[in-house]
Amino acid sequence: MSVLNEIAWLLPELAESQQKIAKFILDNPEAILVMSSSRFAEDAGVSQSAVIKFSQKIGMKGFPALKIVISEELGRNNQFKTYPHKALHNAISSEDSLMVMAQKLAHEKTAAIIDTTKKINFAVFQQVVDIINHAQRVQIVGIWGSGLTAKDLSYKLQKIGILCLAEADLHVQLATAQALTPKDVQIVLSFSGKRKEMRMASTMAKAQGATVIAITGNKETPLAKLADYVLESISDENEWRSSSISSRTAQNTLTDLIFLALLQRRKEIAKPLVLNASMTINNLDD
Repeated sequence: MSVLNEIAWLLPELAESQQKIAKFILDNPEAILVMSSSRFAEDAGVSQSAVIKFSQKIGMKGFPALKIVISEELGRNNQFKTYPHKALHNAISSEDSLMVMAQKLAHEKTAAIIDTTKKINFAVFQQVVDIINHAQRVQIVGIWGSGLTAKDLSYKLQKIGILCLAEADLHVQLATAQALTPKDVQIVLSFSGKRKEMRMASTMAKAQGATVIAITGNKETPLAKLADYVLESISDENEWRSSSISSRTAQNTLTDLIFLALLQRRKEIAKPLVLNASMTINNLDD
């Protein structure tokens, strides 16, 4: 994850003085590059030691190291703004060799998995798994790239005996949301958390008393504020996004973990179902 994105993700969880530092950096990323730590502290309204501690909190040795990383990040962003015709996806350029593209892609997707896993609140995650396990029905909502993740999760959950509703058609999604009950769960996937359609579906589900679980970019998205439970899918697609690549990787990290946790929780019922499904499919090849 880029350092500016990491600071933005951390912002809601920071102490007051650290929030001042984070907001100052996010508002003035270019200006801070020529500041000393003492000048930065004065302008941000914090102590110099707080600036050093903040830098260390996000994995830097100190303020100079933080400035170097931000400078490099701004340089990459400016390069794609100056030469947009060279951009393929995120940090991947049209001038990269196939090997370099593969390396950058692997780094991006690996970072999404690691960053998403680091953000998991496992106490909340266990609650989410328990709620899904006891749900009468589970509606899984998503469009575009998130719709692919939604469909994949629905296949997995149905395989272990959980009744899922996952339709690609938006109108069907909204109609289904209106028909949910307090015994049902809605899982809604949206990396940006800003899609009006997803917020409508969640609002309708909440109105029927269903529990809403959001898988979204961070806890501050509009969708997250509607949900009963939030799981954060972290990826660094902020430069030039050609498709939902690492964001879908981040979502799959969470949905696959949900599936595995439910498989573990329901092993007496689920494992025979998985084995029977596998045997049935194998018999089709005979």
